Amino acid sequence: MELFEAISTRRSIRRYTADPVDDDKVNKILEAGRWAPSWANTQCWRFVVVRDPEVKARIGQCLMGAKIEGKAVDNPATKAINTVPVLIVVCAEMNKSGCKPGDPTSKDFVTDKGDWFMFDTALASQNMVLAAHGLGLATVIMGAFDAPAVEEILGIPKGYRVVVLLPLGVPTWEGKAPPRKTLDEIVVHDQWDS
Repeated sequence: MELFEAISTRRSIRRYTADPVDDDKVNKILEAGRWAPSWANTQCWRFVVVRDPEVKARIGQCLMGAKIEGKAVDNPATKAINTVPVLIVVCAEMNKSGCKPGDPTSKDFVTDKGDWFMFDTALASQNMVLAAHGLGLATVIMGAFDAPAVEEILGIPKGYRVVVLLPLGVPTWEGKAPPRKTLDEIVVHDQWDS
C-alpha cells in the first residue's frame, strides 16, 4: 500500500475477528514504532505485547466506561481488547524525552512543553497504526483507561508510564472517513491574522 493511501484510508476500528496475527506481522509493526522520530533520538517508548487472554481481560476492565443519554455503559472497546489476538501497550520512560542534559531539578532542564513523552509515543503509535493498516490489519489508539491499574497488571517498573493501548487484529468491517476540514480552514501562511 502506498503511503498517502495508507494515511487517507486508515480508520480507527474497534471490531475484529478472533483470527490470529503472526509474529512476523507484529514484529513489522513494532519495527515501524521503533523507527519513529523522537526528541534528541531519546526513544523513550517501550512496547509490551500482550497475547494472554486473561491479561487482556484484566486490562479491558481498566477502560473507562462510556455514557449514553446520561447512563453508564460498558466501554465498547472492552470487547475489542477481549477479541483481538494481540494488544500492544505503549509505555514511556519518564523524564527522558524533551530533557536537556544537566541537573533535572533546574527549570532549564525540560522544554517549555514539559516532558515530551506524549509527543514521542504518539509518533511511534501513529507509525504502528499505519503499518498495521498497510499489512491488512486494524487498530485504534486507546487512551481512556486507568493507566496506574494497567501498570500494576503488567508490572511496569517505576519511572515508566503506560500511555496508550493498541488492540491489533483483523477488522470485521472497513471504516469510512469522516469529513475533514479543508486546508483553507487549517493553514495560515507567514502570520496569523485574526
